[in-house]
Amino acid sequence: MSLQEQLDAYRAQFESKAPAEALAVIHKATFDLVAIGQAERALGVGSKAPRFELSGSSGAIVRSSELQAAGPVVISFYRGIWCPYCNLDLKALQATLPEILGTGASLVAISPQSVANGRKTVEDLGISFPILSDPNNAIADQFGIRYRLPDELVSLYKNFGVNLPVINGESSWTLPMPARFVIDRSGVIRYAEASADYTRRPDPNVLLPILRDLASRSE
Repeated sequence: MSLQEQLDAYRAQFESKAPAEALAVIHKATFDLVAIGQAERALGVGSKAPRFELSGSSGAIVRSSELQAAGPVVISFYRGIWCPYCNLDLKALQATLPEILGTGASLVAISPQSVANGRKTVEDLGISFPILSDPNNAIADQFGIRYRLPDELVSLYKNFGVNLPVINGESSWTLPMPARFVIDRSGVIRYAEASADYTRRPDPNVLLPILRDLASRSE
């Protein structure tokens, strides 16, 4: 089953049980993000990628400059441990990790959640690539994918027990759009995919031809 098929199956299951009023709030928030062109604000192919120094789940600092010195870098932004769609996405990335590493590239995932919740993600999902914490979505903002949740969605999340200020350790109620980027060794974005609809994610396998092409150019 492809990643998108897994996401669709989860969405169908969730929506079959969720109250109609809650679904209306969720769907409107997604529709509004699409309507304002939020995804089009993300950095695209050919742009220079912002540099970062972020804490990983182990507490160690991960620097983009050091990653790029070793080869291309895949960066996957996700919302957090509380998001089932993100967890399916992370599992799909983990399954593809050997092939990604086989091209000479590295993979990191970035979310606004705390380092402790990043550590829990690694433990719960069996993740072996770096999970990085982006306080206040500062790096996500530089990539053009940070957005603020509308008040109706904030209230709904609170009712669902998704307290982002506690999970993320800050009070902004902002999130990154799910997004993936491939950065070459010179820091230029060679692949970019961002979605205002968090239930839609590209399959990690689409990264492999791009990474293999970058590897062939460096030979």
